[in-house]
Amino acid sequence: MNDLVEWIATHALPIWAALLVAALLVGDAAWQWNRQHGLKTLAAGREPVAIRGVTALLLLVCLCLLFAAIALALKEEAMRWLPSFDEALAEDLRASMQPGTLRLVAAVSHLGDMGSVAAITVVVLAVLLLTRQLRLAACWTVTMAGIVPINSGLKAVFERPRPLHNHGFIVEHGWSFPSGHAFGAMVFYGMLAYVLLRLLPHRWHRWIVAGAVAMISVIGLSRIVLQVHYFSDVVAGYISGMAWLVVCIGGAEWWRLRAPATS
Repeated sequence: MNDLVEWIATHALPIWAALLVAALLVGDAAWQWNRQHGLKTLAAGREPVAIRGVTALLLLVCLCLLFAAIALALKEEAMRWLPSFDEALAEDLRASMQPGTLRLVAAVSHLGDMGSVAAITVVVLAVLLLTRQLRLAACWTVTMAGIVPINSGLKAVFERPRPLHNHGFIVEHGWSFPSGHAFGAMVFYGMLAYVLLRLLPHRWHRWIVAGAVAMISVIGLSRIVLQVHYFSDVVAGYISGMAWLVVCIGGAEWWRLRAPATS
């Protein structure tokens, strides 16, 4: 495993780029499938739904099981392979990353900082209120309000220390698992995409999905490259963030279909 970890650390940026491309391709495929399904639903005389109740429930169960599996792998001594991989990768990244690269990645990572997210959250809320999209504004507020308490609560449960690093480009305090940036990026950019898909014409939808996927991918992966989070921290952040996002979008769609005549 050491050779694999060393290879990943040495080729971290190409792997980061490849994962971004893969995420964009998967996101585009999902968008195309959803579009075709929506057209068929319209043709059948029914209202298209972003996510149905049964689908949301199944997704939520799967995400909870995945999160539990990662948490168990970190806690159980008999399953030391995951923490060993995390620690070896962080150590090799610390040895191989150049200051110029870290400076660039740190700039990208700041797009997921709480200050940036909070500022855009207020702007989006103001626009929704001014345009009288009151249900969307309420859903947006609830979704964003859940980011800090849910992620902080999970961190307090697991109390995992952060990786050690001394590059100085980003200094983080607090517990490491799950990653707050990965959680926040998934929820913030995912819900922002949902709001924009609801409000903007169809010609923009593909670009909205691509932009959300790109931002979620680069912010989460940047935390691994910067060694402020372990690999499993970021994966768990994505999973837990997606679970909260599924709950919020599922609730928003349920509310929309119950009262379609008003904003």
